[in-house]
Amino acid sequence: MNQEKKQMVIFLIVAYGVTYGLGLFMWYGFAKGADVSVFPSAQMMYPAAGVMLAYLVTRKDDSRLPKWFFRGVLFVTAMLIVLAIVSVAVPKTMTTMGVSVSLWVMTSQYILIIGSIVCWVLYLISSKEKREAYGFRWKNSKASAVCILLFLLLYFLRALLSCAVSGQLEYFVVFILGSPVTWISLFSLAINFFLVYIAFLGEEYGWRYYLQPIMQKKFGPRAGVLLLGVVWGLWHLPIDFFYYSPAAGLAAAAAQQITCISLGIFFAYAYMKTENIWVPVVLHFLNNNLVPVISGTYSADVLQNQDIDWMQLPFALVVNFLFFGVFIFTKEFRRGKAPSESEEKAAG
Repeated sequence: MNQEKKQMVIFLIVAYGVTYGLGLFMWYGFAKGADVSVFPSAQMMYPAAGVMLAYLVTRKDDSRLPKWFFRGVLFVTAMLIVLAIVSVAVPKTMTTMGVSVSLWVMTSQYILIIGSIVCWVLYLISSKEKREAYGFRWKNSKASAVCILLFLLLYFLRALLSCAVSGQLEYFVVFILGSPVTWISLFSLAINFFLVYIAFLGEEYGWRYYLQPIMQKKFGPRAGVLLLGVVWGLWHLPIDFFYYSPAAGLAAAAAQQITCISLGIFFAYAYMKTENIWVPVVLHFLNNNLVPVISGTYSADVLQNQDIDWMQLPFALVVNFLFFGVFIFTKEFRRGKAPSESEEKAAG
């Protein structure tokens, strides 16, 4: 087996094998009525963990391999996996400000925060050459800033359109955008990113950095990204059925396909335009963390137990492709440049 095939096998075993294997524990915990909120946090780490483990195994003699940074991410991943299993095997709650919460969910958040800080240190002490060789160096600042600001604009325009169609535009403008809490929450995201970034890097280093160039090379610049959106959506199945919308799992899975394909197009566009993996990491962070803000709940609990109706999906399909999917027609997809090709050559 050549090096590339071995890397792909390791990636698939970790990214999908662990996801669906732990999905059985998630199903068991859900059936018992346990809080399964640790599982989504752990699952976000698997794609990058698969890539990093593959590189550690197949490129262990490469002097440019950021081994300690990779080991740090893998250690955090392992801790979250253990914690997820423990959370359903030995459920335990604690009371915080009069509210009963899972001790393991609280612990997982501390692991993410501490792990993010430690991995920042391991990242910073890695040489510039190592960061460059494995795609971690920040680059193309102007184009990166434009892509992030464009995403924010499109995100809020999509929210405004959705509220206008549902007759909630006045409520959104007056009580959400007009609330000081909303703006404080938005500004706090800039700080929060550095405390939880590792989970979003956990997905994007696997999907955009590693798998996207492979899919585009095999299927073409557009079809490769569309298929990547499909496999990214399928990867979410355990979360769709046991976390996001247990009462409407199939509808949630279909909605997930719409989200992953459309957002996957924009994330791919941003990555190809900037060649900066940190841009899709930031975009992914914003996409997930803006939901509690624009919903007015200011709590991540809004992501759990969603009520999804099949009748909502046609509108979601049109709106998401109108704002994000349309970027598949940009010049970045016509030229079909794979951002990490030069990095792969550098890494050998």
